Amino acid sequence: MNLRKEQAGIIYMTSAYVLWGFLPIYWKLVDHVSAGEVLAHRIVWSFVLMTGIVYFSKNRTHFIAECKSIITDKNKLIGIILASIFISLNWLTFIWAVTSGHVVQASLGYYINPLISIVLGVVILKEKLTKGQVLALIIAGLAVINLTISFGVFPWISLVLAFTFAIYGLLKKTVDIGAMFGLTIETMIVTPIALIYLVITPNGAFSVSTGGLGTSLLLMGTGIATAIPLLLFAHGAKRIPLSLLGFLQYIAPTIMLIIGIFVFNETFSSAHFISFLLIWLSLIIFMGSLESKRRIQHKA
Repeated sequence: MNLRKEQAGIIYMTSAYVLWGFLPIYWKLVDHVSAGEVLAHRIVWSFVLMTGIVYFSKNRTHFIAECKSIITDKNKLIGIILASIFISLNWLTFIWAVTSGHVVQASLGYYINPLISIVLGVVILKEKLTKGQVLALIIAGLAVINLTISFGVFPWISLVLAFTFAIYGLLKKTVDIGAMFGLTIETMIVTPIALIYLVITPNGAFSVSTGGLGTSLLLMGTGIATAIPLLLFAHGAKRIPLSLLGFLQYIAPTIMLIIGIFVFNETFSSAHFISFLLIWLSLIIFMGSLESKRRIQHKA
């Protein structure tokens, strides 16, 4: 792989994950607005922005062709509709978690996400687990059990975020649409629902009465906050090897964890530390298992 191309890919990917990592600060700025309204604005303004990007990047013809292809392919259509539902649920859960003071638990969800993807691969795609992957899953399970026993509350936020994003990723693989067209079509599907929600919600329909003009501008900016890291990710993913991508993805939840503890002063007890330590250990084993598998396949 071209070194300069890989270096550009690392910059793109790192930028995307850093932006995703700092995203909780953005959602905290609109925590006086309900999570449902923030989600609805995020969907609408993301669709508006992505439509503009598709139009001005002269990809209109390709986009229309992609839409026609999806409409005529039943499996693709169902896949993209389900993808739009699961990513919307993921966004809603994440926004609610941040505005309700659960950033630490949200970060745990994105640490667990790759491990949940393994489970889905086994259950749905009938993939076989390596011994390292089995061990990683057992250790991650112990981390979740430890949090549940220590606090008497099942970490549902972490698991909802992990499962919804893992299912979204699985659906995206089956549909196989680029990031630009994918986000545009996904938000296009749910935008009518978001608009209806904003119309029937008091002060929700693009009103400046809840928090003033500043809040309205922040809500409009959710489209930019959504699209930019995703487009950076799309550009970067094409330029770097999968093993490096797997390593870089932990930048975002690490930043979220630091923000949750040191900026938002969320609780991080010894029980949290033990659970995160177990998750980090499971991820090290998981990444090592992947690397060993790739080396064996390369030699073969």
